[in-house]
Amino acid sequence: DRCKMKWKVTITVVGCHAEGEPGRVITGGVLPPPGKTMFEKKQNLEKHADWLRRFLIFEPRGGVFTHYNLVVPPCDPTADAGFIVMEPTDYPSMSGSNCICTVTVLLETGQVKMVEPVTKLTLDTPAGLVPVTATCRDGKCERVKFNNVPSFVTHLDAPLVIDGFPPFTMDIAYGGAFFAIVDARHFGLTLEPGDARKCVEIGEVIKAAAAAKYPVAHPLNPAINTVTFVQFALPIVEEAGPDGSVRLIGRNAVVVSPGKIDRSPCGTGTSARLAVLAARGLFAPGQTLVSKSIIGTEFWGQIEEATTLTPSQGDAIPAIVPSISGRAWTTGISQYGLDPSDPFPEGYVLSDTWHRNPLGGAW
Repeated sequence: DRCKMKWKVTITVVGCHAEGEPGRVITGGVLPPPGKTMFEKKQNLEKHADWLRRFLIFEPRGGVFTHYNLVVPPCDPTADAGFIVMEPTDYPSMSGSNCICTVTVLLETGQVKMVEPVTKLTLDTPAGLVPVTATCRDGKCERVKFNNVPSFVTHLDAPLVIDGFPPFTMDIAYGGAFFAIVDARHFGLTLEPGDARKCVEIGEVIKAAAAAKYPVAHPLNPAINTVTFVQFALPIVEEAGPDGSVRLIGRNAVVVSPGKIDRSPCGTGTSARLAVLAARGLFAPGQTLVSKSIIGTEFWGQIEEATTLTPSQGDAIPAIVPSISGRAWTTGISQYGLDPSDPFPEGYVLSDTWHRNPLGGAW
């Protein structure tokens, strides 16, 4: 009898990464949370079933580097599938790397029919509908391009002071979440792999200070609010591409709480940066930004069109519809179970790898 496996929970997960950033996709064992919209489903999961995020992301089953995506039926009848992102501390309404991972898994596992050479589908997300075009060949999803939700700027050159550094300015923009975008050079950062820990240590301080000084909220959904990420960026430079053409390269490193660097170039972060560039008159439809991560991987960002957001009160807000293109690779299929005698049903965290306590308070 002792040899029998007795699990209270059995969850099937397909491992995947988008340009280096893990984005595991839950494909079985979890019922969809209630809610009339994807945002309501996200809120329900966050408030009433957060055990799932902790069970999978906290140790001993996960780690601070992991992200999970729960695939659910769409709420909008025009969409093909819905997904909810779970990260180490919260539930962002949209994520580019996780979107690319989810599309790749949906197509390569047959949950959504793959059509070669191009599959078109729509994802229902808590941030809104996301149209997707996937390039496919021989049963493989080779590249995913999605039109992100409208992205916009709330602050340009906003001043901020943190201990230990001269005063600096930052831009705050929304690309599916709110980003504080700062010049990496001001902090002596070159955004090479050896800078990762320093980025995290400084970035978490900037995030707290920026969120406190500059409250922000989405004009159409005030429940999407506060600065969630810090993006260290280097100036855009021109480099020769493999075919000899000139490419616009924008290197960045996005800090994900409670303290890790996005291994990918960050799709929502790239969208926010494109909104800033457009607001400054430095980028226009037809151009391509090669957004490069701290490990050298790339997303390709474009501005598809200009648009506006019209809140119920106040003036219309100029915005852009950005598109992001990148690749993902599946890495395995796993089943996670919970033995009734396991002393860590919702996991644990330790300060050796978790820079800040995701449960709040001091270590």
